Amino acid sequence: MRVGVLTGGGDCPGLNAVIRAVVRKGVTAYGHEFIGFRDGWRGPMEGRAVPLDIPAVRGLLPRGGTVLGSSRTNPLNEPDGERRVKEQLSGLAVDALIAIGGEDTLGVAAYLAEQGVNVVGVPKTIDNDLSGTDYTFGFDTAVNIATEAIDRLHTTAESHMRTLVVEVMGRHAGWIALHSGIAGGASVILIPEQPFDMDQVCRWVESRFRTHYAPIVVVAEGAVPTEGRMVTKDDSRDAFGHVRLSGIGEWLAAEIERRTGTEARTIVLGHVQRGGTPSAFDRWLATRFGLHAIDAVQEGAFGTMVALRGTDIVRVPLSTATARAKTVDPALYQEFDVFFG
Repeated sequence: MRVGVLTGGGDCPGLNAVIRAVVRKGVTAYGHEFIGFRDGWRGPMEGRAVPLDIPAVRGLLPRGGTVLGSSRTNPLNEPDGERRVKEQLSGLAVDALIAIGGEDTLGVAAYLAEQGVNVVGVPKTIDNDLSGTDYTFGFDTAVNIATEAIDRLHTTAESHMRTLVVEVMGRHAGWIALHSGIAGGASVILIPEQPFDMDQVCRWVESRFRTHYAPIVVVAEGAVPTEGRMVTKDDSRDAFGHVRLSGIGEWLAAEIERRTGTEARTIVLGHVQRGGTPSAFDRWLATRFGLHAIDAVQEGAFGTMVALRGTDIVRVPLSTATARAKTVDPALYQEFDVFFG
């Protein structure tokens, strides 16, 4: 069997570990041949492919990013995109495709599976917002990076007695903000699932100053005030219709200064959260996902996604896995409100 592999969407620690596991087991256990498609869905749409064998994947386990490249190309929005993907797969004699990505990449995979393409999905997103799986690889690394940044910022905040607003990724889900904020001892955590009251935020900030500590406010990029709207960079949208988020941290800092009369500064962690070496957990999870993805291909379980449930790797329908975002339960968020302020 000839199997294609692609990585789509934003880069993520652990992608290379999946590629390595798929090829290692696929070659040694099943005798399959592999090609890697370049730059996400652009690869199979344009026939941009490279051979993948065991020598090609050596040394990939600790490497961040993806050796196959990535993009936010959406073939369903391109002229004859679906037809071009099918023709390229047929022309390259690809019998099955493993798509590694988040909701957008796997949404395309789910549609193509319904149209008869032999595809298996692997969930990837640092936001941890894919339903159907308990965790996605990349999330643990992002939380560790954000937590380390918050730990370091405490000392400079307290040295100058000013509020530091730390903006982390999270368009629709506040998993990174919640996990890193709690682990880093933040005074305020703001997530997209819970519109925030700016007056309450300022009360928490002032309460922290009264105890002679400087506040750390952790905010997900998609957080929204109760009287306001999502802060965006501009009106442009990507191929999947997403606006470019930017600025909630700066807006918060300006409001805190204006309302409390104290200094506030913003730190936007941005792409540093998704870069660099994956954590041990993400290497472990990505490797397991890769091993089980090639098993699914071998068994003809197309139209499914591998997923983590407890400590087991299971298969769920791609259509189910991409039907809705996995967001933070309000009850879980409220567990930690004793630490705010």
